[in-house]
Amino acid sequence: MISPVTAFKDVSKKPGPTPAAALDGFTHINRYWDKTNKKHVAKILPGEYYVTTHNELITTVLGSCISACIRDTLFGIGGMNHFMLPANKTGDPHAWGSDAISSATRYGNFAMEHLINGILTNGGQRKNLEVKIFGGGRIISQMTDVGANNIAFVREYIDAEALNLVSENVGDIFPRKVLYDPKTGKVKMKKLRSLHNDTIITRETTYSSQLDDKPVETGEIDLF
Repeated sequence: MISPVTAFKDVSKKPGPTPAAALDGFTHINRYWDKTNKKHVAKILPGEYYVTTHNELITTVLGSCISACIRDTLFGIGGMNHFMLPANKTGDPHAWGSDAISSATRYGNFAMEHLINGILTNGGQRKNLEVKIFGGGRIISQMTDVGANNIAFVREYIDAEALNLVSENVGDIFPRKVLYDPKTGKVKMKKLRSLHNDTIITRETTYSSQLDDKPVETGEIDLF
């Protein structure tokens, strides 16, 4: 049975203790001290992902994009990604795993596999992984199917890879702020029902445009 998700209040960004060194490949991610939770928080943007072995949190704000929160439940190694599928030129949002796989689903495939391999190469084991997914809101009027396509992809990916999906909060029309604790697996989420500016829409529109012009990776990643 899929578990519920806890709501949370906005956190304070104050100077705090020096954080533990980020894992190789993640030193560019912005981290700050969360006075309320007394932990450092890594903030990821569209197209980014973060993996940690430390006792820290990961946060992002989602509109049409999806975030998968994945961790090894035994060792507490985990991470989060933030991705959107580029425009699907084939018109088939459910082509993942088919012979005629689209560039859109291939991109989503890489977004998931980079996160999973980041966990596995830092000591996690595939058999211990649990997954929680968030986002896919319909917040951009001129991109009404983007969130739905993202949701369809990530659900199909999880099913095809036989991963353990334990919680989800996807769809609807609201952006979401997500705070994830890879050590415990707890997620706090807040639906942003009133936007005071267009930062989220502008960010995702720009990100989507960049994806449409970005070459799709053609190699494959081996999952351990």
